[in-house]
Amino acid sequence: MITLSDITLRRGVKVVLQGANLVLQPGEKVGLIGRNGAGKSSLFALLTHKLQADQGDVEIPPRWRVGEVAQDMPETDDGATDYVLAGDLPLVAAQRELAAAEAMNNGEGDGEAMAHAHMALDEAGAFDARSRAQSLLQGLGFKTSQLDAPVNSFSGGWRMRLQLARALMCPAELLLLDEPTNHLDLDALVWLESWLKRFDGLLVIISHDREFLDAVTRVTVHLDEQVLTRYGGNYTAFEEMRAERMQLASASYAKQQERIAHLQRFIDRFKAKASKAKQAQSRVKALARMEKLAPVLTSSDFEFEFREPQSLPNPMLSFDGLACGYGDAAIVKGFSRSVLAGQRVGILGANGQGKSTLVKTIARALPALGGTTTEGKGLVIGYFAQQELDVLSLGDGPLMHMVRLARDVGPAAREQELRDFLGRFRFTGDMVSQAVGSLSGGEKARLVLAMLVWQRPNLLLLDEPTNHLDLTTREALSIALNEFEGTVMLVSHDRALLREVCDEFWLVAGGRVQPFDGDLDDYQKWLLDVSRAAARGQPAPEPPRAAVVETVSRPVAKAASPAPAPAAAKPETRETRESRQQAKQARVKQSERTRPLRNELQRIDERLARLAAEKREIEAGLASPSGDYAELGRRLAHAAAEVAMLEERWLELQTELEGLQAAD
Repeated sequence: MITLSDITLRRGVKVVLQGANLVLQPGEKVGLIGRNGAGKSSLFALLTHKLQADQGDVEIPPRWRVGEVAQDMPETDDGATDYVLAGDLPLVAAQRELAAAEAMNNGEGDGEAMAHAHMALDEAGAFDARSRAQSLLQGLGFKTSQLDAPVNSFSGGWRMRLQLARALMCPAELLLLDEPTNHLDLDALVWLESWLKRFDGLLVIISHDREFLDAVTRVTVHLDEQVLTRYGGNYTAFEEMRAERMQLASASYAKQQERIAHLQRFIDRFKAKASKAKQAQSRVKALARMEKLAPVLTSSDFEFEFREPQSLPNPMLSFDGLACGYGDAAIVKGFSRSVLAGQRVGILGANGQGKSTLVKTIARALPALGGTTTEGKGLVIGYFAQQELDVLSLGDGPLMHMVRLARDVGPAAREQELRDFLGRFRFTGDMVSQAVGSLSGGEKARLVLAMLVWQRPNLLLLDEPTNHLDLTTREALSIALNEFEGTVMLVSHDRALLREVCDEFWLVAGGRVQPFDGDLDDYQKWLLDVSRAAARGQPAPEPPRAAVVETVSRPVAKAASPAPAPAAAKPETRETRESRQQAKQARVKQSERTRPLRNELQRIDERLARLAAEKREIEAGLASPSGDYAELGRRLAHAAAEVAMLEERWLELQTELEGLQAAD
């Protein structure tokens, strides 16, 4: 097992750990959580002996092999499979042993040494090592044609997947993973969860993806205020237990304040009286000895909101036969759909299918390769690029970015106003002039969010906005998006954010964009079905599609027993046939015009029903003497805000629908 005893660790002048203690057992699956900058990566460096503790003892079994994802970007012409194979340290050692044995005796080899090397190769699983490496690569999203492609031919995100595969290839007793989900889509994320659940060694994961932590981990270690606190359970269990601790701490703090006030009143009243001086002095000492409990802050350390859009055009956008891609190569074709005001769309699909390409084209960062796009009057797009550097300049500081933005898109602003605005996103003092290239990933993400808020958009296009955000900042983003009055189109592997924000999904696959009829659980089930079909050599199953509701009348076929003909049926005239045809065409036309409104009304009704059930459940929890009141109160506020927004949208849609029907 691993034991940390009374550890003090400094990075420069910053104290990362102070008197920290921790015990980790073999086979445990541990989530290491804490705010950005708290020192989680420094703790990993301590466990891998890259850093030495300033005080205390670190005990790790000396024979343990450690697997971790290298942070430096690989630069090599080696093929992808060979690069991953090099992560299997016992296999590499056995291969070197065999090469050395074969080189003995002037190249004639040493039989005994060669036999020993072959035994080592057998123990390392050399016979199926290549297939295991390729299985890892395919699980992480690599195509068969990419398995032997040079490492240098891959983009940065795919090279990080190669680093992850290389770390997983090592048969380690301790596996350390620092944000392994950042460059994965949902397909690869589901596969990784399954793989890690089967891992036999001690696993420690740094992640800000709560659903990933819930699925994989069974122990949570919280790094906060230089102290390590161990909780038995996954992230959700940690939240519940910590909330209880915070409630107890808050009550203890309140009681302590009462005690301090009582002692201080006694001291102030009697310190000048000789008869009471001794008692007053003893209370002064008691006050000095009393441990000062810090007040507990239950709110997020970061929050923001999107400003109310100046207009909400409806539809926001309309696409007819849109084609997206690069050069002459179209990745997505034939996309015809409208984006309505107030929609919350999650965009699903594997990496490489065209999610980011679609979003970039909608954001005007890429020219469309075909089709037409009609923008609503007053459309203002706020775009969060997956690679923040697509919209940031390395050499400029946050203030310069805001000055340039205020000049280009308005409104005009004084420097102090921009400094105050940046302060709301935790850019204060000299940080406003610090070059973006030296900022952390989380700081860059907050700067992009600040720039989005300033633009006052009515359509948000967010491409993996949570990659570098810690859990509290993700929570703040979720709240801000739920309170945003405009339209949201979101690409993310953060399932918690998708569940909390989106009420419908589009699937990008096979060069098409189509509605996905289901939630994220249905999507994961479909992914598993696709994986099973591929393993059996069968065609991939079609994804669930939303049923199209038709209200046009159709003739109903009658069963046997022919009905008697009318006694005096009048012959149908040409005018009668034309009148009936015109009426039918009018009904079809009205149905086509009102169908989007009716479909959205139906979705709102379904969502309101789910929210009503959720509110009843929350209110029951608040009535319970053992309820988690802070969390339940937050959920109730979220639900109430969403209900108000949906009800307002329902009234708008109903008015518009009645107007169309009256006009016809």
